[in-house]
Amino acid sequence: MNDTPEQDLDAALEGSIGTGTVRYLKTLVTAMTITTIVALVVLVTVVVMRFSQSAPDRSTLPTLPDQITLPDGATAQAVTFGPDWIAVVSDGDILIFDRTNGQLTKRVKIR
Repeated sequence: MNDTPEQDLDAALEGSIGTGTVRYLKTLVTAMTITTIVALVVLVTVVVMRFSQSAPDRSTLPTLPDQITLPDGATAQAVTFGPDWIAVVSDGDILIFDRTNGQLTKRVKIR
């Protein structure tokens, strides 16, 4: 009767469901605990790495013309940049502008 409560519980479980099952469950709980701890460490590391990044360098940002004039009735919904062009997605068109002077070079209809 000098057993600890944990030893009493282990003995009761072993008697009702078997020794192998109790050992399996203990191993499973230990593995899940280790997995949770590792996942938490990875999550904290990723958050710290993302927040410690500096702002992008001005030299890596795309150069833009002073202004781009959209055709009448066009409303910009999205903008994307290429090596020497700027694409503006409007209501039913994709408008391609020259990056250096801002002139419309191509208009692609969207069906």
